[in-house]
Amino acid sequence: MRGDVAGVLDVDGVLFDIDDTLVDTRAAFAAALAAVSAVYLPHLRDDQHADVLAHWRADVGGHYRAYTRGEVSFRTQRMARIAALHVEFGGPQIDDAEYEAWDAAFGEAFEGAWRAFDDALDAVERIAAAGLLVGALSNASVEHQVRKLRRVGLERVPMLVGVDTLGVGKPDPRVFALACERLGTAPGRTVYVGDELDIDALAATRAGLRGAWLDRPGTRRGGAHLEDPARAGDVPVLPSLTALADLLGV
Repeated sequence: MRGDVAGVLDVDGVLFDIDDTLVDTRAAFAAALAAVSAVYLPHLRDDQHADVLAHWRADVGGHYRAYTRGEVSFRTQRMARIAALHVEFGGPQIDDAEYEAWDAAFGEAFEGAWRAFDDALDAVERIAAAGLLVGALSNASVEHQVRKLRRVGLERVPMLVGVDTLGVGKPDPRVFALACERLGTAPGRTVYVGDELDIDALAATRAGLRGAWLDRPGTRRGGAHLEDPARAGDVPVLPSLTALADLLGV
């Protein structure tokens, strides 16, 4: 937590981001990319797999964010990211006919590696036990995230709004407003916590919520993502979800 953040936040509910907040999606991406690299990038050295993961997560072309703005389909952004990855690391061109096999290999390994962070269940239990309402707001589809939460043992966190709910995702303020409405809390009485400073903490704050940035050590994405703590302003910067529960005084 930042040294200038003290005391207890007085709120009625907590909205959670899911990927890289409740669920270790970075590790799941590593497993998925290792699976597809074994088939499509077999020439990679062992020490290059970390670079593959960093490239995928950085998404320098902003393809996933274009999807969350409703500008392209999920398949279009996924194919663009595959193309960029293969150009960068010397893989074959993947056309429409080959996409299904690539995506199936990726998806099977990805879902098989879903795990909650060690601090997630305890923090959720502490927050809920204190009488605060909890829910999730994500830039992935509702069905996908419901399945993920169930798989990792966090089904007690209801998935309230996904990118397919309104056709757009964060940082659009409408998704935060709808999530609060469905949670049953006023925006100013609601914390939103996520791992991305710009589209999670700062966007939530602009939408009238109490944004908090989960800055787990060693997990920043790089690329176009805004990750400089100096730009967080008054937003709490937390190293863990345990720190969030502490900040809430529960």
